[in-house]
Amino acid sequence: MAAMLRVERVAKSFGSTRAVDDVSLEIARGDFFALLGPSGCGKTTLMRIIAGFETPDSGAVFLDGADVTHAPPHQRPVNLMFQSYALFPHMDVGANIAYPLRRQGLAAGLVRERVRDMLRLVQLDGFEARKPDRLSGGQKARVALARALAAGPKLLLLDEPLAALDRKLREDTQFELMQVQRDLGLSFLVVTHDQSEAMAMAGRIAVMREGRIAQVGAPCEVYEEPASAWVADFIGAANLIPAHVRVFGEGCAQLETAAGTLSARAPRHGDLAPGAQAFVCVRAERLRLHAQEPAGENVIAGEIVDEVYLGGAVEWRVRIAGDALVRVSAPAEAGEGARGRGWRVFLSFAPEAALALPA
Repeated sequence: MAAMLRVERVAKSFGSTRAVDDVSLEIARGDFFALLGPSGCGKTTLMRIIAGFETPDSGAVFLDGADVTHAPPHQRPVNLMFQSYALFPHMDVGANIAYPLRRQGLAAGLVRERVRDMLRLVQLDGFEARKPDRLSGGQKARVALARALAAGPKLLLLDEPLAALDRKLREDTQFELMQVQRDLGLSFLVVTHDQSEAMAMAGRIAVMREGRIAQVGAPCEVYEEPASAWVADFIGAANLIPAHVRVFGEGCAQLETAAGTLSARAPRHGDLAPGAQAFVCVRAERLRLHAQEPAGENVIAGEIVDEVYLGGAVEWRVRIAGDALVRVSAPAEAGEGARGRGWRVFLSFAPEAALALPA
């Protein structure tokens, strides 16, 4: 079965700036896919190429098996939910949702039926006559979603759809988007710089950097098995301790650091060799904080620089040998009594909880 979206070696430059550089990816039917990356990485340009608002300098875009590389936006089975929502202020909710249907020339009865269906889908029954200025941020997002879905696209593009919402409302709306996507079985492509948003909603993520795809995979794969130190640092709270490889083989490595010899997984055969510069990558939640030196390997001495209480968790910044700062995150009751700036502490982690990555 053909992918719903296939991008083949697409490139786009603006003057001397290479915004998208030889990008290829596939999105399956019914997939919730995220393009994730920092500002300026090329994700919005790639989305605009898929939507038809930009023409690539090279490469091709296929939607549902058809080459749409040079097709205008209105001839693609795609719709776009804008970051600003772009609701018409002079139209009520019903008219906003009906707008793309009327442009298609649908009969009035079919338009009314479709509007009712869309309002029911986004749980806004009874809001037909409200104007956008009488809606909350979350309600505006749902109206924009309903309008984007009304014409029945095969692929829905969402451009930073929740950026304007506060944290609680953003988290609630994430679940609503996921439910709508499951109910309809459509392919969704969300563009975001928010790692937690991409991890929460998407079944697969493409991490972009400087116009290229740095890694594609399920959220757990990108988080647990980052393809590079850059991806590890961008996704979640990763500590990257400078090191050089001492021993390497059979999926593990011993690495020499300023804080001592540490052991870690090293699954990428060929990327590391004895003497090579590397990082020991260990997530903040995988480190354990101790008031007394524990037995075993991978023990690092340090001093607490900062402590932040986050309700159910506490986060510490700890200075270790080599003047490196590492982050430690644990439930609020953890830490074995070690608290406060200036405390001498010990950190530990299991070898399988860390990853050796090329520098």
